[in-house]
Amino acid sequence: MTRYAELQVTSYFSFLRGVSAPAELFAQAKRLGLSAIGITDRNTLAGIVQAHIAAKDTGMRLVVGCRLDLADFPPVLVYPMDRAAYGRLCRLLSIGKARAGKGKCLLNWADLAEWGDGLQAVLVPDVAGEDCALHLRKLRDAFGDRAYMALTLRRQPNDQMRLYELANMAHARRVKTVVTNDVLFDIHDRRILQDVVTCVRHNTTIDRAGFVRERHADRYLKPPQEIARLFSRYPEAIDRSMEIVERCRFSLDDLAYQYPDEITTPGQTPQEALEALTWEGARAFYTDGIPEDVAEILRHELALIGRMSYAPYFLTVNSIVRESRRRGILCQGRGSAANSAVCFVLGITAIDPSRTTLLFERFISEERGEPPDIDVDFEHARREEIIQWIYDHYGRTRAALTAVVTRYRAKGALRDVGKVMGLPEDLITLLSKQIWGWSREVDAEKFAETGIDLTDRRIRLTLDLARALIGVPRHLSQHPGGFVLTHDRLDELVPIEPAAMENRQTIEWDKDDIDALKFMKVDVLALGMLTCMKKGLDLLAEHKGQRFTLQTIPAEDPRTYAMIRKADTIGVFQIESRAQMSMLPRLKPRTYYDLVIEVAIVRPGPIQMGWTASMRH
Repeated sequence: MTRYAELQVTSYFSFLRGVSAPAELFAQAKRLGLSAIGITDRNTLAGIVQAHIAAKDTGMRLVVGCRLDLADFPPVLVYPMDRAAYGRLCRLLSIGKARAGKGKCLLNWADLAEWGDGLQAVLVPDVAGEDCALHLRKLRDAFGDRAYMALTLRRQPNDQMRLYELANMAHARRVKTVVTNDVLFDIHDRRILQDVVTCVRHNTTIDRAGFVRERHADRYLKPPQEIARLFSRYPEAIDRSMEIVERCRFSLDDLAYQYPDEITTPGQTPQEALEALTWEGARAFYTDGIPEDVAEILRHELALIGRMSYAPYFLTVNSIVRESRRRGILCQGRGSAANSAVCFVLGITAIDPSRTTLLFERFISEERGEPPDIDVDFEHARREEIIQWIYDHYGRTRAALTAVVTRYRAKGALRDVGKVMGLPEDLITLLSKQIWGWSREVDAEKFAETGIDLTDRRIRLTLDLARALIGVPRHLSQHPGGFVLTHDRLDELVPIEPAAMENRQTIEWDKDDIDALKFMKVDVLALGMLTCMKKGLDLLAEHKGQRFTLQTIPAEDPRTYAMIRKADTIGVFQIESRAQMSMLPRLKPRTYYDLVIEVAIVRPGPIQMGWTASMRH
């Protein structure tokens, strides 16, 4: 039985090139009996985490790889053999992205030769000729026995003669050949969708696309038996696909994330440093002595943090918040972190554990095993100061924002497909108006009352293709404030690229990828209301001599709650929506806990997630 691994697979993370998700590719590969697949997106590792997850779900082998489109050399597929080589590949991609700017990569042959140690390299030639002979010689000189050349059908005249000449040329220069199918989609039926995204990338219509479309429909995954039939003259090149797989020992499981080092006292462990800061903060706030119930909560939380080894994370957030206070920038942690007494005494949140019941396990749970996630809001007018301080303090090689994968939703998919299909602009607009908000569906029934002829083949095809395009990534953008911070070089864990905004940089992975690999993320967000509150606190200090922080603002002020009961809450964060303002006069909140209940009724996320039941038990 033929064993074959497809080592040239483009996922839809080669934005507007491939159209299949890593999960779809691995599921199809398993059905076909392939031994492994190599994800080789163009100049990026953006989809490699999703491929890692898909490989585990299917029990298949992932070969981590990348296709490098070089400026002065034919494309080269590269596969890191070990952890060190993977780090060099990330560094190489970061260099190319820094040169070219957001969304681009500029690399030359000299860059690959310099950073290629530990990489297996597969040349992807277009034609056999003198240039190809030169390229093979360079590849052999730089990579030795790690150099290969791809044999791939192009479905063009004299295809078999081209493969014969390439194979002979490689043999003469002692470069091994390997079969690849240059896959762009998982199944044959995705060809038409691949044509659509190609037209979007080239800003043309399907009628005018010409040769920018792929020349043949053969770019889908095939079973080993079919590969053996197509390349029956090159059985050794088929076998070498498994040779490459076996030499690639690297897996994303080998990535060991390390928290930044925030220790200031030599010999102190992160847990000891956090405990010292926690009790110091508690004594500073409770000047008359720490209440025993609060002390008990702190001991409980610190013990759980210690068991989960999360102390470095708290120290990092504390470092950022401390710098914000030093600069006089108002900040406030929110979300589930508000259930932490440790966060309160460190000044990260303003929820006094002595005045309310906290559920720390809503924030950190041994059962869930998820890394902590603290969102910190800063004054919107001064947040950029903190962002740039983070870059300067941790270094540009150890700090970057996470990416956001911008995916097609219904309205955007319909507009792009409509343009590709050559529909008139007024018709595209009319179709688009039938889709509301962030809909994820394109339902033909919604268009029945518009007078549009749904029996028209081009319109029906537009709707079908738009539906298929929903969820496909279009490009990467930057997260509003999700920072990944590391102890060692971040650009040896994941490629870094410049953001569209000046003096910012992002990694290629998004929040879900970071969570899957259990990397630390700190959200540094902006909130306009904090700017207003800072100005209000400054006015109180200047004109009335009353100096407050968020933690020391008098609690349960009756006049404030009287205003809230009248729904006089325009501009008040969380209770300014129409739904909240209609509920406030009916529920008449008089205490903080009343307000918690009121907000939860209108925004029932925690209730739907089952927190009510867990708290009751």
